Amino acid sequence: MATNNSYQSLVEGFARLLTEGEALNPAGLIPPKRPPVAPDAPRALIFAPHPDDEVIIGGLPLRLLRELRLNVVNVAVTLGSRTERRAERWRELKNCCDYIGFGLVAAGENGLQGINPVTREQKPQQWRAAVEAIANVLAAQRPSIIFFPHDDDWNKTHIGVHYLVREALSSAGLSCQVVETEFWGAMDAPNLMVESSAADVADLVAALSLHVGEVARNAYHLRLPAWMIDNVRRGAELVGGQGGTAPRFAFATLYRLSRWQNGRIHDVFEGGRVLSSQDDLSKLFQP
Repeated sequence: MATNNSYQSLVEGFARLLTEGEALNPAGLIPPKRPPVAPDAPRALIFAPHPDDEVIIGGLPLRLLRELRLNVVNVAVTLGSRTERRAERWRELKNCCDYIGFGLVAAGENGLQGINPVTREQKPQQWRAAVEAIANVLAAQRPSIIFFPHDDDWNKTHIGVHYLVREALSSAGLSCQVVETEFWGAMDAPNLMVESSAADVADLVAALSLHVGEVARNAYHLRLPAWMIDNVRRGAELVGGQGGTAPRFAFATLYRLSRWQNGRIHDVFEGGRVLSSQDDLSKLFQP
């Protein structure tokens, strides 16, 4: 059908890229060169509810690794709900973290079980054991920065991990920066938008593709760039200020940055901050 819509080819290009992406194969991916990280470098921990969350929200952690040479470690809180898939998901997760350059530890031998609001309310003994396991990770790793989901991230395990980490922090006696993340449920009030370069996004997509069993049922790795594009739309208003001019970013991730000190979360600045791929992260993150 003839059309004079000049945007049609643009939209068709997006659809074509998804189809072309389905033909790509992660086999034989060569990991990017990991920057040198000192053994005693400050640590940033990602508390991932499921294997794959570590790179979905990984725009800022990857920049902390590559630009500030922090030791970024993924904490696998669970290995998913399907018992028969856990060993395979651990292998896929290890491949992903090896590729992107993140360290990896598990919270418990096979990940924790029942990390959700129902367990927290109805099974206090099981919940206390899970909190202790996360507190032990915090005590062993002594992070300067931690990442974990915000309290309304829709998925019950994501919400469970939010409260799990908050309670573990209360018992660990740490002072650190905390970065709340989003994926399934958007934050009402993020205060930080962080741009990722095309090269970084490509590496995140490649790492995510190594969760082979998960992306086989839902090719969400191919849609990660589109999600990060949409984050720029949202972040321009929610972080940059309502009615403001959007930055000329292609890709970004939204976060909420605070500080955990004296047993509670403290705001670190008023309003929001927008960081381009050229900005110096050390102005906000000084471990």
